[in-house]
Amino acid sequence: MAASETELAADPALPPIGISRQLQIVGQSFWAASTRNRILALSAALLAIILLTAYGQVVLNRWNAPFYNAIEQRDSAAFIHQLGVFAVIVTVLLLFNVVQTWLSQMTALYMREGLARDLVDQWLTGKRGLRLSVSSPLGINPDQRLHEDARKLAEMTTSLSIGLVQASILLASFVGVLWQLSSGFVFHVSGHSFSIPGYMVWAAVIYAGLGALMSNIVGSKLAGLNAERYSKEADLRFSLMQANENLEAITLARAEDNIRAHIHGDINSVLLLIRRLAMALTNLTWVSAGFGWLASIVPILVAAPAYFSGTMTFGGLMMSAAAFNQVYAALRWYVDNFGAIADWRATLERVTVFRAALTDLDTAVPEGEQIALSTGEPGKMILKDVLIDGQGAGGASGGRFRLKETDVTITAGERIMVNGDQGVNRKMLFNAIAALWSRGSGQIILPANEEVLFVPQTGYLPESTLREVISYPLAATTFTEEELAKVLDCTGLERLYPMLDQKARWERLLDHDDQMGLTFANILLRRPRWVVFNDVLEGLEPDQAKRLATLLGDLTNVTLIYIGRSQDYIDALSPRLLHLQRLDAAAPAVTAP
Repeated sequence: MAASETELAADPALPPIGISRQLQIVGQSFWAASTRNRILALSAALLAIILLTAYGQVVLNRWNAPFYNAIEQRDSAAFIHQLGVFAVIVTVLLLFNVVQTWLSQMTALYMREGLARDLVDQWLTGKRGLRLSVSSPLGINPDQRLHEDARKLAEMTTSLSIGLVQASILLASFVGVLWQLSSGFVFHVSGHSFSIPGYMVWAAVIYAGLGALMSNIVGSKLAGLNAERYSKEADLRFSLMQANENLEAITLARAEDNIRAHIHGDINSVLLLIRRLAMALTNLTWVSAGFGWLASIVPILVAAPAYFSGTMTFGGLMMSAAAFNQVYAALRWYVDNFGAIADWRATLERVTVFRAALTDLDTAVPEGEQIALSTGEPGKMILKDVLIDGQGAGGASGGRFRLKETDVTITAGERIMVNGDQGVNRKMLFNAIAALWSRGSGQIILPANEEVLFVPQTGYLPESTLREVISYPLAATTFTEEELAKVLDCTGLERLYPMLDQKARWERLLDHDDQMGLTFANILLRRPRWVVFNDVLEGLEPDQAKRLATLLGDLTNVTLIYIGRSQDYIDALSPRLLHLQRLDAAAPAVTAP
């Protein structure tokens, strides 16, 4: 099984990035997003609604004074009038709340669309996804970052941003009201008199500040715990997916107990993190809930001296308490959202580290000697002094080996076979020509302006109709019914013709021979100028291997390079032979991804 993402995260090649760099990366992603203008328009509308809501809340706060004064004076007519005013204010505020909810949901949706599409584009550009998978632990199971983390980051950024803006506007709106209501009051203590301008504002600042300080102390571990939890969740999902994709092999090997124990181990890791998170959130609740409950009485206690001294009416007391609550609510936004901010920080780090790892691949300076890959003349491929260093391939040592023929020129139309010493990892030469592995030395010069098709031992069959699978990656409409029927007949798959428009998981429905037959049918349709195979005839039934090898001989104006050992290929094509020579026979060979 793959090593866990958490265990590999300590790799010194993956230093953490600071919050300023994280925000810069997210900013670059946002600015490049196709949804940018829609998000900006929705954000402007949200700001307008928030401002209108804040003004409505100020009006509602002013309503407290005449309403509670009417109660104190037992004035039923004024009381009923103020109820009507309240109904109008609350109706308008309700409308604003509904509009704000819709706008915030749409903003989160377009933010997620922009971020998800950007991450997928970065991942599937310039072979980055595969290069990251063989060079960094971040490429082991990227689906968590591409899907769940992108969703959470978009939704939480929208929610927290709206909350912060709303809290800031409320603070600006009510701090002046509270300052005015609490100014001019004189304290009398032990025969001394003094006044504190806007003392209720300072009381709200001190109370919220204490809450923020205690929350920061108690919840300091939340961000790290959340990041670790997401990593463990990704490991669990990867284990489940891997088990599902290999159920047949697991069942036949009677390895259910082993796999079950492994998955239970991943579940235990997730549950352990959730328990630690639960305890951290419980401790944080002591602070947040405690300060929240006290907030119901603290405004009255703070305003009480002015009320009992006779300088403030009962309506003024209630208005001051409401204003205090608004100021305190704005100031304690950080306290109320500390857990959410910690979760957002963890998600932000995971997304930005992943995106940075992808984009940095294009500018990273590789260590050690590298194979020089370039393009030269049309109709020629040159392999000059090619030596491949397999150190680090797939996290192990692939050994070191070279092409025995030091100066090879392959011209258009040739048939070539590359075999090698026992234990040589021939796939790494395949990867080197395909620009998937560069560690080593020498030169590989590809033909200019000519398509080179690379055919791995295990191909990719998309979950599509059979017609689309055979045409992949070209559009299914590229080829006629007659062409599709002909290539299926040539590869011995004529029985599949009635299933052309059937959609299925073909890699499960068809055996290896049939899957390779589809691959060759695709080659016959596309007829590229150059084809490089990686031991594709290995493991096939003799009749199918001979049939497919013979088909290659019928391809005119196509250069064929077969990396591997196949007597059928030799018999059918009489190719020119090249040889891979091992340089360190003691080292074990591994298969590079």
